[in-house]
Amino acid sequence: MTGLDLDVLAGTYAVSRLSPDEPAPEWARGELLALIRTPEELSVVSAADSVPASVTSEPGWRALKVRGPLDFSLVGILAALSGALARAEIALFALSTFDTDYLLVREQDLERAVHALESESHRIAGASDA
Repeated sequence: MTGLDLDVLAGTYAVSRLSPDEPAPEWARGELLALIRTPEELSVVSAADSVPASVTSEPGWRALKVRGPLDFSLVGILAALSGALARAEIALFALSTFDTDYLLVREQDLERAVHALESESHRIAGASDA
């Protein structure tokens, strides 16, 4: 796969866990906002500063967005990106939308993640000012 173009989103994010029967939280907001409901939980990706202290949450994530829209016939996008991060021993939380993919990495790992991705010919915008 040829290199992909990614953008670092501003701000930090949190991944939160609510009980599966809770409604979508009013506090959830941000440039990237995701709600994923399963029979076991409601997961919320939201701006970290919007999450109440009483919520079970893992704050401190930075988001990288693959520039899209991506064609559904493309193969190996997440594998190429997650593989680069795995080789650098960087944990990630991945999300996909209809148009594109997002990778969340720990804030303290952002610089290493950018380097790992760039070393495999991916192009990252916004890393220096994010």
